[in-house]
Amino acid sequence: MPSLLPSLYFENAAGEVLTDPAGFLRTNWSSQKRTPEATKAIFENMLRALQQRGWSRILVNQLVMIPFTPEEQQWIAHDWLPRAVQAGYRHGAVVVSPNVLVRLATAFVTTSIQGLPLVYRSFNADTDARRWLELQPATPQ
Repeated sequence: MPSLLPSLYFENAAGEVLTDPAGFLRTNWSSQKRTPEATKAIFENMLRALQQRGWSRILVNQLVMIPFTPEEQQWIAHDWLPRAVQAGYRHGAVVVSPNVLVRLATAFVTTSIQGLPLVYRSFNADTDARRWLELQPATPQ
């Protein structure tokens, strides 16, 4: 019988990437200080998992995350996001941090998607994020 719980795909000091049986990735950022390499590893593993599974959705939990650095923001927005969209990424549900600096850093990234076929929605609770994400197509349209 298949598990109904998410399975660990990748983990480091920055956080973890899980595959959810509902057909999406789940990324939980940690509260630990991270290196740029650890941040990039999380994102590169999200990209790899999307490609391997043919999925288009990611739930990102930032509740305890420390803010992205300006360098991380630039790399995510201008390098990773275009590659992720090319690989099929279409819907992101973000459980936002109460930390205003995390929110601002994330807003920079999510407003950099102009012209890309990608939709982000922000949520205060994981259950709301999951509910919305499950209504979105599981594979790129």
